[in-house]
Amino acid sequence: MEILREKKLKFLEQMANVIRQDIIEMLVEAGSGHSAGPLGMADVFTALYFHILNHNPKKPNWPDRDRLVLSNGHICPVKYAALARAGYFPVEELKTLRKLGSRLQGHPHRGALPGVETTSGPLGSGLSQAAGIALAARMDKNKYRVYCLMSDGEHDSGNLWEAAIFIGKNRLSNITAIIDRNNIQIDGFTEDVMPLEPLREKYESFNWHVLEIDGHNIEAIIDAVNEAKAIYEKPTLIIAHTIPGKGVSFMEQDYLWHGKPPKSEEAKTALHQLRTLGGKIKSEHE
Repeated sequence: MEILREKKLKFLEQMANVIRQDIIEMLVEAGSGHSAGPLGMADVFTALYFHILNHNPKKPNWPDRDRLVLSNGHICPVKYAALARAGYFPVEELKTLRKLGSRLQGHPHRGALPGVETTSGPLGSGLSQAAGIALAARMDKNKYRVYCLMSDGEHDSGNLWEAAIFIGKNRLSNITAIIDRNNIQIDGFTEDVMPLEPLREKYESFNWHVLEIDGHNIEAIIDAVNEAKAIYEKPTLIIAHTIPGKGVSFMEQDYLWHGKPPKSEEAKTALHQLRTLGGKIKSEHE
């Protein structure tokens, strides 16, 4: 892992802002989709695809690549934007989100796009998929790592906890799971719908190493993943505390934006806010 230089950090922060703009443009063009979660996870996905993951967009099926499993598939606009910006497919294709015949479906579909490892849709199933991939890697003596991105709301699903127990029992230290702890789900706040706390202690009781970070601090995200790589005796969970709708003032911390896109005028306001905040992206080598 390279040292995070000041120029690289600035590049990552600007890229996260560009990805947020992509998300808004995709959603308003599609006229459907989720806003809050994708905007909130832009920093995590930027850190992964532009610094952390061992991957090659020109060789998406490279056997030694790290695997990223997106369990909460409804936040796929942020994954699509990150993949496009990383070079997996043309950025212009982002505008086809959710359109008839598009490769960019409302939930990621394995085989439709390069860089999409698994099909996601049923909430709570991604951690089980990650468990199978990680166990296979161990059996085959492969060194790649498996990253599983989850929402906090999908922890209402019982099958997710079965996977958490299985992974802890088998000490699958090649798994790093990241929870988007934004405290909302489609019907309201998580602690009102189905309380999750104490979330950290639950995972620790299943033999996980647990870290809690600011999910918008790119340095903290990278540091947490590096610590996970140094833990050999158990899997690691990173609880990333995020603001749903991050970067767009009228969306932030409002659960009503969980599952709806902005209208045209709302999108203009959102893009103005993001462009004012982010400035022009520069290459990390400039």
